Amino acid sequence: MKALSNSRLRPRRAAFPLACLAFLCAALVAAARRSDQTPPDSVGIIEGESIRVSGPMSVAVVQGQAKTVLRSGSDVRVKSGTARIDLIEGGQISVCGPAHLSFLKSGGSLTIALDTGMIHLQVERDLPVNIYTPQIQAQTVAVGDAPRDVLVGFDASGAMCVRTNRGALRLEQQLTGQSVLIPQAGDILLLNGQLDGIRNSSGRCACDLQATPAPEPEVSQIATAEEMRKRSVGAKPNMHPATAEPPAAREEPVYQVFMPPLIFDAKAKVQPEVDPKMIVLVRRVRVRPTLIFQGRVEGQSITASTPAPASTSAAVASPPKSAAPANDSLVDRVRNFVRKLWPSSS
Repeated sequence: MKALSNSRLRPRRAAFPLACLAFLCAALVAAARRSDQTPPDSVGIIEGESIRVSGPMSVAVVQGQAKTVLRSGSDVRVKSGTARIDLIEGGQISVCGPAHLSFLKSGGSLTIALDTGMIHLQVERDLPVNIYTPQIQAQTVAVGDAPRDVLVGFDASGAMCVRTNRGALRLEQQLTGQSVLIPQAGDILLLNGQLDGIRNSSGRCACDLQATPAPEPEVSQIATAEEMRKRSVGAKPNMHPATAEPPAAREEPVYQVFMPPLIFDAKAKVQPEVDPKMIVLVRRVRVRPTLIFQGRVEGQSITASTPAPASTSAAVASPPKSAAPANDSLVDRVRNFVRKLWPSSS
């Protein structure tokens, strides 16, 4: 009887691992199916150079690359440049920065709250889209079965730009409830968020995203012997490397302050202050050596200017006067008197 009972338990033990394996496979298949399904609140895949996304989001692998998927409640800030959002239902949104916007998806409709920047919306007719700005609510209106192509945003001065390339756009003032319908091919400008001051924009606003083709993969190849020889011949060693001269150190005085140690008394209500007489200020400078010059300084020789000679006629006309006698004594006076009396004797 014991041998018979063991033979009955062996098939049951063998069937238990098979059942566990089948259950595990079914769970993996269900998880894989769940991962392939897109969440209902997914908005689209965003790409850009300088963007920041906060709030609900997910990551999807598209053609071997990880992409960020925006979901309802995502907040997007484009710091500079442009960004592109490929919508799940088809179409795309081009964002020209700097821009700040958020998304809300509910009941099959998409709501965009635009704070700053400009967006270029291209969607199919099956997706209702509403755009909210601080003062204006814009709702896209399809013309027949054609897709919608509209541009909404703010320029550098803060004026609101609206352009309807395909389809129409209904604008409503949130404070007054006044509404206006911008027809297809309209290009207007709103000042201060007032529908009464609609002007013709004349192509003032634009937000076009340039599609950049994906770079082709480069296949590296081993260099041939001829290429290696040309590179070795063309390469010249740098015999005189350029050395940057260190900047000259500036000689400035160094100040040091020496203070007595601080005293803390836990029992005292007011801590004792430091005596200013105990504070020492030291100024350290480097004394330059005195310059002593030895030698002789020679300058340029100065030529003396000689006066021009006087004319001969002037010399003849004015004879030189006789010099006054140097000694006017009594003897000289007597001698002159005698000469005047007898001139022949002189």
